[in-house]
Amino acid sequence: MFDARLRPLINPALDRMGAALARRGVSANQVSVAGAALGALAGLAIGLGQPLEGLALVLASRLLDGLDGAVARAGRPTDFGGYLDIVCDYVFYLAVPLGFGFAAPANLPFALLLVATFTLTAVSFLAYATLAAKQGLETRAHGPKSFFYSTGLAEGAETILAFVLMCLWPAGFPQIAAIFAGLCLLTVIQRSVIAWRVFR
Repeated sequence: MFDARLRPLINPALDRMGAALARRGVSANQVSVAGAALGALAGLAIGLGQPLEGLALVLASRLLDGLDGAVARAGRPTDFGGYLDIVCDYVFYLAVPLGFGFAAPANLPFALLLVATFTLTAVSFLAYATLAAKQGLETRAHGPKSFFYSTGLAEGAETILAFVLMCLWPAGFPQIAAIFAGLCLLTVIQRSVIAWRVFR
């Protein structure tokens, strides 16, 4: 919901950092994989009962997620880079709730609920992108991307905020997860209505 509004504010700084990394020979794909690795470590730290360490890894992972696109723009973006970026994003999106699920048995149903709704959101997002490409649709609302990014209530900024709140208030994970799962379901419904209007 807020990603498109935040992009103009954060992209200039990310682009400067990304250009500096590119000059040092760092590739966008390396940054994507490093971000996914930190995301997986965040889930591991949370699962081992270290939510504040997990929080630091969450923030570091998302910084790298922002930087991989900036590094790509400083060089030559590739379709494989776009593919790798979204796969690495979902390593992060799944690792964190699963970490909370392993941290406390009472969290597990809510972690699985969140993973399920993340999966539905991903399916709706990628299916929309596939059909948008088939019809030649384009958008720059989220900046230059490898494929069509459809807007929804639950996007990257909202997910990061939810994960930060979970790490700061681990006991509130069930409530936060349930609320965010509801936002994910609303996003799927919203995107499906838009798809019905655009693609029917």
